[in-house]
Amino acid sequence: MPTDLPETMTAIGFDGPGGPDVLRLETVPLPSPEADEVLVRVAYAGVNRPDCIQRAGQYPPPPGASPILGLEIAGEVVAAGPGVGEAMVGQTVCALAPGGGYAEYCVVPAGHCLPVPEGMDLKHAAAIPETLFTVWHNVFERGSACDGETLLIHGGTSGIGTMATMLGKAFGLTVIVTCGDDAKCAEAEKVGADLAINYKTSDFVEAVKDFTDGKGVNVVLDMVSGDYVARNLKCLAEDGRHVTIAVLGGMKAEINMALVMSRRLTLTGSTLRPRSDAFKTALAQEIASEAWPLFADGTLAPIMDETFPLAEAAAAHARMEAGDHIGKIVLAVG
Repeated sequence: MPTDLPETMTAIGFDGPGGPDVLRLETVPLPSPEADEVLVRVAYAGVNRPDCIQRAGQYPPPPGASPILGLEIAGEVVAAGPGVGEAMVGQTVCALAPGGGYAEYCVVPAGHCLPVPEGMDLKHAAAIPETLFTVWHNVFERGSACDGETLLIHGGTSGIGTMATMLGKAFGLTVIVTCGDDAKCAEAEKVGADLAINYKTSDFVEAVKDFTDGKGVNVVLDMVSGDYVARNLKCLAEDGRHVTIAVLGGMKAEINMALVMSRRLTLTGSTLRPRSDAFKTALAQEIASEAWPLFADGTLAPIMDETFPLAEAAAAHARMEAGDHIGKIVLAVG
């Protein structure tokens, strides 16, 4: 470790699960990178729904991960562990983190980093990794979405929803989203959605059928689960794929297996955080080849909501849980 680094750092901690108000600043030891890891001086950290769920005591970090919240960061690499070339030190990167992002320094696997291109500010860079990795894996790998198909996304103005919309359009998909009010529907259409459905005033199943002339969509990206699953299946075309990435509406669903069989539907899903470092490194490599050039040249950019100082992480969580945000919330750290 370089001798000019501090022994301690400021981070966000909490003594026990609860609402956003349990979050507080604390001083903790500086982490040290182990084999194949780098230490990043954090400039910005993204705020994501799993952070809120972890804070509430319902999403413990996987074994070996930092207990500090935060799954994505951007900043400068200041130290490298064994197996990482010294050339990485001094590079500006954004990264998918197993935890630890709400802090002045964060250790991440070197293979989970993406270079921040010239012209991209670090605030935007920090808002990309978690949603990009999640959407790429679930829409394009697990969901096998391809050019000319139609994608239905729930939570159209969330960080995941806006990223899925942008990537879907960039790779030739027709995109349908659901949102909770007309203003959010208008914002979703600005992002690129071909159809935005206010699920509070319209039956999204009927709206999807009307829009697709009864054919249905090829892929559903579902973060609701619960009683949405049966309705989602009614939206799917033959050979359609249903991909679940969160269970905000409940962990159990009742489905008609005769419908699954007759229409040859596929139900799948994933959680990214517990996957192995090797898996996420391979995913990062595919993203670097296939999707990252679109961000590097400015074709795509994350939809940004509000930026909060690190000390106001509680306010950032409150905004996310209120559901009023459009796009990504980030914390200014450094």
